[in-house]
Amino acid sequence: MPGRLLRLHSLAAFAIAALTLVNPDLAMAGLGQPTPWQKGMQEPATEIAREIYRFHDMLLIIITVITLFVLALLSWVIFRYNEKANPQPAKTSHNSVLEVAWTIIPVFILLFIAIPSFRLLYKQYDAPKADVVIKAIGLQWKWAYEYPDLGAKFESNMMTDQDLGEAAKKGLKPVRLLSVDEEIVVPAGKNIHMLVSAGDVIHNWTIPSFGVKVDAVPGRTLLAWFKAPEKAGVYYGQCSELCGTNHAFMPIAVRVVAQADYDKWAGLQKTASTEKDRAKKRAILKQAKDLIEAIAKSQAKLNEATPTQTAAR
Repeated sequence: MPGRLLRLHSLAAFAIAALTLVNPDLAMAGLGQPTPWQKGMQEPATEIAREIYRFHDMLLIIITVITLFVLALLSWVIFRYNEKANPQPAKTSHNSVLEVAWTIIPVFILLFIAIPSFRLLYKQYDAPKADVVIKAIGLQWKWAYEYPDLGAKFESNMMTDQDLGEAAKKGLKPVRLLSVDEEIVVPAGKNIHMLVSAGDVIHNWTIPSFGVKVDAVPGRTLLAWFKAPEKAGVYYGQCSELCGTNHAFMPIAVRVVAQADYDKWAGLQKTASTEKDRAKKRAILKQAKDLIEAIAKSQAKLNEATPTQTAAR
């Protein structure tokens, strides 16, 4: 059986590699965003996400076994004890062995599920010391972000079709309905604390590939955290709580960059936050935006040059 599973895994890996060679854009899409014809979940980018996926796979096996068992039992009862096959029905009122079994076995199954579940919940809520703190505020229908340590504040809106066209002309690789005009920027491999709230109705800040999903509630600040992946690039999410007419147009984009690049960007943001002259402040913020665009271009070129590596990570 292990050998067969290994062969199936190898065949799946070969199929994915073949698809990415035929269509490099598909390889890029595997990095923190949904892909065309996707059947399963996104590629996990953090250890927490990987553990969530493993837990999901374990539950799927348990659920499948229970479902097949119940279906087989029900089918057997239907065909074995129908009126034609069993004209004289039994008058059994109870069976102590069966009653104990169908009580004890589900209890053990629930305990088997509960132990890894609580362990995973503990990991999700036991936030390590933060390297970067970001405040996310859900608004109808956009996100506002603050970097308290930098004094930086900005709003993040979904790119319009015109914005997408202009970005493509610059050599960027924007994604319709997911790309935004202002991305969150974080350093690779660092612990990020997200302080999530809302200014109007309840929203939800979700990055599937990070395994992060937290409600944004007006009047409350909830903590979520993730360790930024070592793989540089942009990772997408969306508001996952119905919040009004344009709920579907509240994407989230997290740009993971090298520490040196983050330090440059953070320095520009900090300088801009203390600059009193509006013209100079706009110029500094433009430098920061140009820096991220240059990084995005280089990341896009790297992903195009090494599609199979991108898909494998």
